[in-house]
Amino acid sequence: MDYPISRHPEFRYKTEFQSHEPEFDYLKSLEIEEKINKIRWCQTANGALFLLSTNDKTIKFWKVQEKKVKKISEMNVDPSKAVGNGNLASSSNLGSSKMHLANGGCPDRSFSCLSNDISFPPGGIPSLRLPQVTSHETSLVARCRRVYAHAHDYHINSISNNSDGETFISADDLRINLWNLEISNQSFNIVDVKPANMEDLTEVITSAEFHPTHCNTLAYSSSKGSIRLIDLRQSALCDSHAKLFEEQEAPGARSFFTEIIASISDIKFGKDGRYILSRDYMTLKLWDINMDSGPVTTFQVHEYLRPKLCDLYENDSIFDKFECCLSGDGLRVATGSYSNLFRVFGCGTGSTEATTLEASKNPMRRQVPTPSRPSRSLSSSITRVVRRGAENPGVDANGNCFDFTTKLLHLAWHPTENSIACAAANSLYMYYA
Repeated sequence: MDYPISRHPEFRYKTEFQSHEPEFDYLKSLEIEEKINKIRWCQTANGALFLLSTNDKTIKFWKVQEKKVKKISEMNVDPSKAVGNGNLASSSNLGSSKMHLANGGCPDRSFSCLSNDISFPPGGIPSLRLPQVTSHETSLVARCRRVYAHAHDYHINSISNNSDGETFISADDLRINLWNLEISNQSFNIVDVKPANMEDLTEVITSAEFHPTHCNTLAYSSSKGSIRLIDLRQSALCDSHAKLFEEQEAPGARSFFTEIIASISDIKFGKDGRYILSRDYMTLKLWDINMDSGPVTTFQVHEYLRPKLCDLYENDSIFDKFECCLSGDGLRVATGSYSNLFRVFGCGTGSTEATTLEASKNPMRRQVPTPSRPSRSLSSSITRVVRRGAENPGVDANGNCFDFTTKLLHLAWHPTENSIACAAANSLYMYYA
């Protein structure tokens, strides 16, 4: 956004391929869309790219590699002696009336069929050469290495790679499965929240993520606004959690929409694994895994929509699932909103940064004034909660009313560079800072 254009990395079109096709589950009379829910990069090897992609039911492991296109650059005919060779060939074909075998030999052992028509000079014919094959260009080829299917009864909402480079998890509404990348016909169920009686169901799994460095630790969020940290070393089936992160409800604040807007749509670990970022409908929350009493910081994203919750419920917008992301240095967080807007907050010590940008070719930056609000203590801990980002309700960066039909749900921060990618409608926008 601020650096000269020469410092911006250049992105070029690489390739595209069809990951999933529409399917039909005849046992359940269920149509499975080809729509991709999640994509995760895997560790690279031998210059090839590996990725996991999933739709509602099936996960696929893809290898994308450059293949050299080989073409014949030179034939075995010398252009300067093409006529002579042609004459020799024609005289050989016309003059010889003997039967030749398939490999070019003659049925008799006298070889007179050759000596009668062609006299080979010493050292052979210099104009006869083998074709020359060269590689002039390369093309990217995507090949499906593994298909992980028939392991989820409900729609898959998350996949996450493990730091060991060998395993990954997939999560649906009620279960989390652990897979080995090399084994596609077997998975281990490590979390199961399905009650014996489905009428007793009170919450579902909304997102799951492996710790970036500890291969035995993962976190998953629920529709009740809680995050559970589990340790795979404790037991094979992790029904009990190692830590529970949730914010206590304020007295008298409960309403019909309380549980709906508390549902967490996405969680992300920071690069060092110390913090977890979560997104619910109204806010972004930053959690310290060493402090389970409450979030370290709460960023207000949709507080201005609180008077409109009835309308949002009627048009189902209240169930929109916005993603969140952290910068590689851990100093900023971002999430999407309506009218193709996304918001960036500073989460460093003492930072008051709160920026709103529109995903378009000409983004309009707007610095949001930060109201001075007293921090409130969550417990006897010295960590204090800061709420930031309240803005003028009902208008976007252009001063227009919010458009709930255009929403920015997906975004990702580059792991090392200070750039962010945002998906709005059928376009991908990239911004640099």
